[in-house]
Amino acid sequence: QTQLVESGGGSVQAGGSLRLSCTTSRYTIKGRCMAWFRQAPGKEREAVAAIYTGGGGARYADSAKDRFTFYQDNNKNTLYLHMNNLKAEDTAMYYCAAIPWRDVCDSDYWGSPDKYNLWGQGTQVTVSS
Repeated sequence: QTQLVESGGGSVQAGGSLRLSCTTSRYTIKGRCMAWFRQAPGKEREAVAAIYTGGGGARYADSAKDRFTFYQDNNKNTLYLHMNNLKAEDTAMYYCAAIPWRDVCDSDYWGSPDKYNLWGQGTQVTVSS
């Protein structure tokens, strides 16, 4: 189901920054396991980061650690992913995903796309070197 809306993608040079947004008008984002995935042409969808929006630590793929950070604005019902020091290999379509259950975020399966039942249509990130 496509019920999340992403925005914030664009084209930047290597070393630049972008802020991706994920929101929905149908649910509250609070109290869900929410994640960002990305998919480059010809490659499988891979997990970038996940967070339980009811309070808890975030999970980051090795490729995202120390460069990407979550920010949650409950007033705007929006989850943000701040991406700094972008690299050419970050180029991909980025998707927001969600599931109402915390245990997905706490488990080793947080990076499995099939654990999430809500998805957005994606926002393109292009990083030129």
